[in-house]
Amino acid sequence: MNSSKASSKASSKASAKANTKASTARRVGVALAAGVAVTLGAALSVQPATADEPGARAVGLHVENGRLVESTGNDFVIRGANHAHAWFTDQLGALGDIKELGANTVRVVLSSGHQWEQTTPDQVAGIVSECKANRLICVLEVHDTTGYGEQSAAVSLDAAADYWVSVLGELQGEEDHIIVNIGNEPFGNTGYEAWAADTTAAIGKLRDAGFEHTIMVDAPNWGQDWTGTMRDGAQDVYASDPTGNTIFSIHMYGVYNAPGVVEEYLNAFVDAGLPILVGEFGHNHSDGDPDEDAIMATAEQLDLGYLGWSWSGNSSEVGYLDLVNDFDPAQLTEWGERLFHGENGVAATAEEATIYN
Repeated sequence: MNSSKASSKASSKASAKANTKASTARRVGVALAAGVAVTLGAALSVQPATADEPGARAVGLHVENGRLVESTGNDFVIRGANHAHAWFTDQLGALGDIKELGANTVRVVLSSGHQWEQTTPDQVAGIVSECKANRLICVLEVHDTTGYGEQSAAVSLDAAADYWVSVLGELQGEEDHIIVNIGNEPFGNTGYEAWAADTTAAIGKLRDAGFEHTIMVDAPNWGQDWTGTMRDGAQDVYASDPTGNTIFSIHMYGVYNAPGVVEEYLNAFVDAGLPILVGEFGHNHSDGDPDEDAIMATAEQLDLGYLGWSWSGNSSEVGYLDLVNDFDPAQLTEWGERLFHGENGVAATAEEATIYN
């Protein structure tokens, strides 16, 4: 894929995301005031199953007692960044650069071929190899689901699951190194009520096909769950996974603009014994001003993972979210300095997966 084409695709994605997230910001104050951001309470009073229960298999990275752990038994806290591989396939060396800055994990954008050029099985195998060569855990995600129901070109989680099944051969045996993030931000602000049912069905399709990896699932509402849909439905979705190896991902942008909102959301999952991480966040956004200090401090306090968006290549509308300029690790931006070297940052808090020792 040539660079101009990749930039155009990245720009289209970022613009759609920015426009719809802006409407979220206008609504969220009212929604929170109305009690949307309450704790889980009785809705999650039943403790979730864990991967060590009878009949469940723990292969590689897995969930125990609401925590992500390695096959070695080591508690693993994800710390790192996102990399937009699908639009910049010639920049796979970014994984090594992100590792050099201290990360233990990179979330890698793939495409199922519905919105952007498909990430082929050979490319998937190459990404896995690069992850392992750089002693990283890699979260692989399909981006074509972004904003489904509101973004006309987006596809369903079921379509994303079909893509994962098509590349199963490249991922089997890599359960120690790879987490499968079924689909990025799988609903916008329309039709998100189907999130739990569609997510459950997609998990089931992957398990039936033979996936034993930890599965990551994103929140609806462009990832920010301002409606509380993932929060309130997480228990049932988690219980639907026969292996107990599902982790939830919240994306924190303008909705999460104050410490209280950040703390309340993350603590709801921790108190319920459900695994959660911040799969995307930034220091600024078109829909408001996320509180990156609170996000990173709360994640550190609760020993939860976080992944900053994103390494490089964002469109001009959200170019401030680039962690480095022009994919050059020597050109950290203000956001990059904050994420990697600031208080509670990646360099100070990330620990390499023990599977590499």
